Amino acid sequence: LNKYAGFNIAEPIWFKSGAQIFNGGIDYLGSSSLVHAQSIVAILAFEIVAMGAIEAYRVAGGPLGSVGADPVYPGGAFDPMGMASDPDAFAELKVKEIKNGRLAMFSFLGYYMQAFATGKGPVENWAAHIADPAGQNIITFHDSMLANMAMF
Repeated sequence: LNKYAGFNIAEPIWFKSGAQIFNGGIDYLGSSSLVHAQSIVAILAFEIVAMGAIEAYRVAGGPLGSVGADPVYPGGAFDPMGMASDPDAFAELKVKEIKNGRLAMFSFLGYYMQAFATGKGPVENWAAHIADPAGQNIITFHDSMLANMAMF
């Protein structure tokens, strides 16, 4: 970001950030006086209890009223444009949303595989490719990997 936008920050190593909890905990916003997460088990237990309580409150009525016939679909205030009024269109929108979510998960898998292969984040890989498209792409990277493997 410093190179293109003038911000004086480094790109974080995003694919290693979750591992900080195993090295003494995570200090949110760099301050240990805020939430200092030290145990993955405690975080998981807290999230299960909190989300269970929130969902139970929602299904029981909550601030938006009763859930209705479909407890999975929140509706009401979450559908301000009335996109679920036509059942056929709503069924199609549900399928599109599932497909969109699956595509997003698959593309994020690509981010992880790229980070695993190169050891760099997506912005750094993109910047290297823009600087030298012929020299920084999957074909040249694959060739260099094969050359390095041939040494063994």
